[in-house]
Amino acid sequence: MKKTENPAATGFAALALDPRLVTALGALGYEEPTPIQSEAIPPLLAGRDLLAQAATGTGKTAAFALPMLHRLSLTEKGRKGAFGLVLVPTRELAMQVAEAIHRYGRELHVRALAVYGGSSMSQQLRSIERGIDVVVATPGRLLDHLRRGSLSLSDLGLVVLDEADEMLDMGFHEDLEAILEATPKGRPIALFSATLPARIAGLASKHLQDPVSIRLDGRTPSGLPSAAAGRVRQTAYVVSRAHKLAALSRILDIEDPSSAIVFCRTRTEVDQLTETLTARSHRAEALHGGFAQEQRDRVMKRFRSGATDILVATDVAARGLDIQQISHIVNYDVPSEPEAYVHRIGRTGRAGREGVAITLFEPREQWLLRNIERLTKQKIEMTSVPTVADLRARRLELTRASLREALLGTDLDSFRVVVESLSEEFDLLDIAAAGVKLAHQAGGGTDDEPEIPKVSLQVERPRPPAGPVRAAPVRRVPKSPDAVTLFIGAGRQAGVRPADLFGAIAGEAKVPAGAIGAIEITDRFSLVEVPGDVAETVIVALRKAKIRGRKVTIRREREAPRD
Repeated sequence: MKKTENPAATGFAALALDPRLVTALGALGYEEPTPIQSEAIPPLLAGRDLLAQAATGTGKTAAFALPMLHRLSLTEKGRKGAFGLVLVPTRELAMQVAEAIHRYGRELHVRALAVYGGSSMSQQLRSIERGIDVVVATPGRLLDHLRRGSLSLSDLGLVVLDEADEMLDMGFHEDLEAILEATPKGRPIALFSATLPARIAGLASKHLQDPVSIRLDGRTPSGLPSAAAGRVRQTAYVVSRAHKLAALSRILDIEDPSSAIVFCRTRTEVDQLTETLTARSHRAEALHGGFAQEQRDRVMKRFRSGATDILVATDVAARGLDIQQISHIVNYDVPSEPEAYVHRIGRTGRAGREGVAITLFEPREQWLLRNIERLTKQKIEMTSVPTVADLRARRLELTRASLREALLGTDLDSFRVVVESLSEEFDLLDIAAAGVKLAHQAGGGTDDEPEIPKVSLQVERPRPPAGPVRAAPVRRVPKSPDAVTLFIGAGRQAGVRPADLFGAIAGEAKVPAGAIGAIEITDRFSLVEVPGDVAETVIVALRKAKIRGRKVTIRREREAPRD
């Protein structure tokens, strides 16, 4: 939504919204509806079901919140429960949506409540008892309230599934089915999703009645607005694995991001990378699934306030984060799924601002970048890591900019006496050069870094196309005599990929990557070879973890027929 100094020029009045909502939008400085708002608000005002493909950052929260609040204003008094229900994948998003609904509905005195796990149940119960108009909830905690009988859905006038694809990816399919079955028959449902895979289509066909379908023009197949992709400078640096840490630090020095998210595959990698970046004078913080909610909140508060410049996170930990001013997205590893790349870089380049997407890749991974280019129809510039000379030039440029800013200031008089006294002994140009040197060194501008070896791109060999994993084993190392085969009770039908199993074993069980053997995925289960001496460790660790958002059976393999 664009902002203006003239709230009276708002175009939301043309959508026949309650005048109090238009007044609230004007006070917030919103001028014109975004495309998703223009197309979604009229059918939702009319009580129609809606299926909309809309990426984060397109204004979809207002697209469902405004018609929900308008229809709420027309309801008679005496409701026992909430009128609106919004289901979201994460606590973070629940808080953001509830806050937005509160802002839009300020003139209507709307009572919105965010319901999520990890917070006080008793506090939520007290809020429900006082009365609420809109509930924004994660599926798991909402089901807890339904089982308790503490929350009534009998008066719902609109149900919204926000980021439905993320909720399914996180394993909430059964929870969503149970919740939708508990809502009144005939209530309108609005389903918003960044992508529209078959699972979303199945959910929509089962629960939506003759829905209005919205798919905005100008999108890549992934659901990323092409205009947004055009505002994001995409660069990939080729580097050997042994030098990735040094390369990342150097790239961050040159880019000098105001706020950046660095994505890693595992918790261990997140912790190690955060420690290394902090030691190199970067203001970095970690965020992964091993954090308690209170710790996560503290990290996000520091990041939003600017106390932290770099957030190092796993994909799962970053889900639901909606931070408007991200200047850089960094993929420390190339995502194995092109869609994951698109979701990540969609967090930058918003609201007309330019963004930067950086990917570090090894020569053998360039085919993954080609898959991403085919999906997004966007070219990714592949280049070498900056040299020490490049870094020196960039640091001198930053020093020059700092000095220029100081020269434009008005508080130099107290320093002139130093220059005047030195000018009796030294040339003024030499004095200035010495000052630049000190300023350069004070800013971390040392020139003793070793060169990072250049890596040549390999000639690309044909690679299998991106798509479902076949039953053929994906061999990583030859099977050793003491290797143990583990049975994991989830396969292709659950969306499991080799990367999921490899990441879970390396990240959760702390098994070295080179020790993991063959991975075989069938329709209903998967088989993984691990060294015999760590087999029990892997079993215990994976029984506590989730794969593709769900708990799975894991045990030593028994001889059984294969698919």
